[in-house]
Amino acid sequence: MAQEFHLQLKISFMRAIWSGVIGFGLVNIPVKLMSAIKQSELDLDMLDKKDHANIKFQRVNANTGKEVAWENIVKGYKLNERYVVLTNEDFEKASPEKNKIIEITEFIDEKEIDSIYYETPYYLQPDKNGVKAYTLLRDALQKTGKVGLGSFVLRNRESLVVIKPYENILLLNKIRFYEEIRDAGEIDVPKSSAKPAELKMATQLIDQLSHEFDISRYKDSYTDNLMKLIRAKAKGKKLAQSPLRVVHSPGKDLMAQLKASLEPAKRKAS
Repeated sequence: MAQEFHLQLKISFMRAIWSGVIGFGLVNIPVKLMSAIKQSELDLDMLDKKDHANIKFQRVNANTGKEVAWENIVKGYKLNERYVVLTNEDFEKASPEKNKIIEITEFIDEKEIDSIYYETPYYLQPDKNGVKAYTLLRDALQKTGKVGLGSFVLRNRESLVVIKPYENILLLNKIRFYEEIRDAGEIDVPKSSAKPAELKMATQLIDQLSHEFDISRYKDSYTDNLMKLIRAKAKGKKLAQSPLRVVHSPGKDLMAQLKASLEPAKRKAS
């Protein structure tokens, strides 16, 4: 139980964006949904070039040209040239269960889901009276190696989701519906096949650059460099621009490029 209590303390600072239950057979698990990601890029403001005044975006009535307050804005769908206005109650009435229940309909092997379907990750935090069932589902998924597949409604949009163990918690990953993926056949790729010698060398290059995956090795260096530039400009300094280093040689043939790619490693090994 101490483990679950630590989990709750650890992520309690996050704001819940949805609350409801996970439906697992006849078991209901009360949970809260928190975003699992944060943006790494800088929050830049849009300014007027003349005086650096902040640019504000207004919600304007298309007929009167006057600004409309948030409390006076409603959502509507244009049907037969007329708008049908929808209220919060209407959205909930469309599917009351899916607004409050993440129903797991089946369990599958995660490797069967192509990466193109993955969208956004969220953390699932159990309510106090749901810790036991939450832990049961987490441990059962770990033991079987399966993930739960289900759906629910978030922000007036139905989402297909995968629920899986992640460290000591349950992670919910929104995935796209089949009809949301464009047909890859629309991309025109001329028919071609690699030459055996080129394929062999490309395989050697892949082997040479193959390592165990460690996400912590990768940092958002562009944002760091941009922040350095901002601080320098604030102090009136001017940073020297690093020369663009071109590593590709369009004038050479493919075999020559592959050989050149392998040479640095050969020199290092010798």
